Amino acid sequence: GSVEGGHAVVAAASKRFVGMGQELGGKDPAYVRAEADIRFAAENIVEGALFNSGQSCCGIERVYVHSAVWEDFIEQAVAAAEGWRLGLPTDPDTTLGPVVRPRNAQSIQGQIDAALRAGAWGLVDPASFAAGRALGPGYLPPQLLVEVNHEMDIMREETFGPVAGIMKVGSDAEAVELMNDSRYGLTASIWTRSEDAAMQIGGQLETGTVFMNRCDYLDPSLAWTGVKDSGRGCTLSSIGFEHLTRPRSYHLRLRG
Repeated sequence: GSVEGGHAVVAAASKRFVGMGQELGGKDPAYVRAEADIRFAAENIVEGALFNSGQSCCGIERVYVHSAVWEDFIEQAVAAAEGWRLGLPTDPDTTLGPVVRPRNAQSIQGQIDAALRAGAWGLVDPASFAAGRALGPGYLPPQLLVEVNHEMDIMREETFGPVAGIMKVGSDAEAVELMNDSRYGLTASIWTRSEDAAMQIGGQLETGTVFMNRCDYLDPSLAWTGVKDSGRGCTLSSIGFEHLTRPRSYHLRLRG
């Protein structure tokens, strides 16, 4: 749920002494290193941004790409996004359906439009998805935005729609700084051929889960948790099960 909704639930639960874990909003980032498999990274990051019309708690909303592979990544990402098909969920050829309600579509489009007015560029032509858009106000075409920055809501506030902002970075350090520049911390993904680099960068990130070469994925055996405004506590894994139990302690002392 939303951060605001989470605060309301905590306030209500505090009157009943109920413990809880919460998974709230996210603004999950991806970082593409210079030695990554660019085609693989682009296709999977775009899927992570567009899956379920972008309505995934751990969907990719921000992408940081090393300058050495910037042009290649952008070309591959645009091709991947243009290959999605906006249409009715009942159509087996559809890969991108509507968002949950028209007012959400208005909010998502509002973030896109504000970014464009502030100097961002849209890389995907909405006219290519005209047939899908004609189905109703909830049908939004995918969009990838460049020339974005962290003063724009599209890079700071949860979007929850089929859009991602993409920024060029010059180093791992710059990527880490930007990935951490958020009030959210649910997941982050690192796209690299080096496990050591993924572990070293992941250890610096303020997030609940770090992925290497994948995103938007749940494993029941892997603890699911968020930091900052993305929530507290834990679900999934043995840790999550323990959170749902009430322990009882016995301290027994036998007299001599």
